[in-house]
Amino acid sequence: MNQVRISENFVPVSEFKAQAAEWLRRVAETGAPVIVTQNGRPAGVLLSPAAFDELTEQARFVEAVRDGLHDLETGRVRSHAEVVERMETRFGRAKS
Repeated sequence: MNQVRISENFVPVSEFKAQAAEWLRRVAETGAPVIVTQNGRPAGVLLSPAAFDELTEQARFVEAVRDGLHDLETGRVRSHAEVVERMETRFGRAKS
């Protein structure tokens, strides 16, 4: 995701409403998010679909890492050898 430039990426909600198509085009072209303000304060963020997908993918990855660390802390882990043994028992030995 591109860097937010305060001089270019903040827009009052009234201006955003009046020029929504232009702001959508700008986000699509630059990939930079736009912060929509209301009464001078940030009220929302407009992202490109690609930037949104990237953020949600990163969030899922971070959550998976947290889950894995929690499993480690609570002892819900198996050694590589245990996993291999269970797989061979369940599915048989792989052909070489």
